[in-house]
Amino acid sequence: MATIPFPKKKVSAAVAHEELAILERTYPHAVTALEYRNPFQLLIAVILSAQCTDARVNMTTPALFAKYPTPHDLAKAPLSDVERIIKSCGFYRAKAKSIVSAARDLAEKHDGHVPKAREDLESLAGVGRKTASVVMSVAFGEAAFAVDTHVFRVAHRLGLTTGKTPLDVEKDVTKIVPREKWRFAHHWLILHGRAICKAPRPLCERCPVSAICPTGKAVLKNKTGKSPRR
Repeated sequence: MATIPFPKKKVSAAVAHEELAILERTYPHAVTALEYRNPFQLLIAVILSAQCTDARVNMTTPALFAKYPTPHDLAKAPLSDVERIIKSCGFYRAKAKSIVSAARDLAEKHDGHVPKAREDLESLAGVGRKTASVVMSVAFGEAAFAVDTHVFRVAHRLGLTTGKTPLDVEKDVTKIVPREKWRFAHHWLILHGRAICKAPRPLCERCPVSAICPTGKAVLKNKTGKSPRR
C-alpha cells in the first residue's frame, strides 16, 4: 500500500489553529505513555523508546531499574548485563552503551541528578534534541516541543508544516501553538498519530479533523468522490 504524500503547502493560520483546538478537545488529558518515577527513569525510558513502542519499554524498564535504580548504579553496570535486560527493545547494544554512558555523565558531571537545561541535557551521551525536549516538558514542565516520527507525520498531514527536518517542524508548530501549550501539543499529535493518523494509511473516516485537514479531505474525496462535510 503506497504511502499518502504530504500536502505541498501549509494551511492558513486560522485552519491550523482550528485543527489544533480540535485535537486539544479530543485529547484533553494527553500524557506520555512511558512509565517512570523520576527524571532519571524518564530519561532512560525515552532513550530506549527510539524505534521501539512505549509498551515494550514499559515491560523492560522495571527489571532494569530494580537492578540499577540510580545513575551511579547504572554507570557501573556491565554492558553485557544491560544488553541482556533491554534486548527486547531493539538496537540493544547501541542503547546499552548510550544509557550506561548517560548514567556515567549524570554521576560524574551532575552528582546523579538529571539537569533541566537543554544544553546540559544534550551534552549527555545518547541524548539529542528530541529526548531533551521530552525530559524538559514531561519531567520538569518546561516549554519544549518534541518531534518524533508520529509528530513529524501528523504535523505534515495536517498542513502545519512543510519542514524537511524535525527542527523545521518544531519551529513551524511552535509558531502556531502558544508557548504555555508546547508541552501538551506534542502529546495531542502523538496520540492522534497512534490512534487515527496512522502510517501508512490514516483512518480519515474516523478523524475529528478530517473536514479541514488537507490530507483528510483528499483521502475521503478519493474514496467517495465528494468532499467531506463540516
